[in-house]
Amino acid sequence: MKQINIPNILTVLRILLTPLFVIFLQRGLFSFALLVFIVAAVSDGLDGLLARYFKQHTVLGAYLDPIADKLLLASAFVSLSLLKFIPGWLTIIVLSRDILILFAIAVFTITDTAIEMKPSLPSKFTTVAQLSTIFFVLLNTHFPSIIIFKPFLFWITASLTILSGFHYIYFGLNVLQEGTGNKPETK
Repeated sequence: MKQINIPNILTVLRILLTPLFVIFLQRGLFSFALLVFIVAAVSDGLDGLLARYFKQHTVLGAYLDPIADKLLLASAFVSLSLLKFIPGWLTIIVLSRDILILFAIAVFTITDTAIEMKPSLPSKFTTVAQLSTIFFVLLNTHFPSIIIFKPFLFWITASLTILSGFHYIYFGLNVLQEGTGNKPETK
């Protein structure tokens, strides 16, 4: 029997931190929310780094990691949008892309098309932009001078999210049309 590895423990920790993060936001405890978010974001980078370094990639980790990312980011965008810290249009774009990805995974499953759970380059840039947006919005609660920077960050995040969504649509349609064993990258 294999023991659970450290990268998967970090991923599960990120999942468990998400409700705490949302509770802190709801209660207006933005310093604590920022601290929890930083720990979750660092654990996201650290779990991938450790999995690569110690060659501890697992099927469980391949599924849990994107779920943990989506759970944290979706919760953050929805919560901060409801609190009026992030515009609703940006949250809709972020959630729409994630729903699109889930829909694509369902289509691949229904059509019995093999896919590999691996993030694409546009997806990685999108995740960094989304994490940065949440970080700077939370930081803005302590340093209001960042407000000048936020609209630019919102548009960059929206643009990368849309680009990533189109990338997945293009790649997914090609795989389905070819009917080959190509493995699209999803995250």
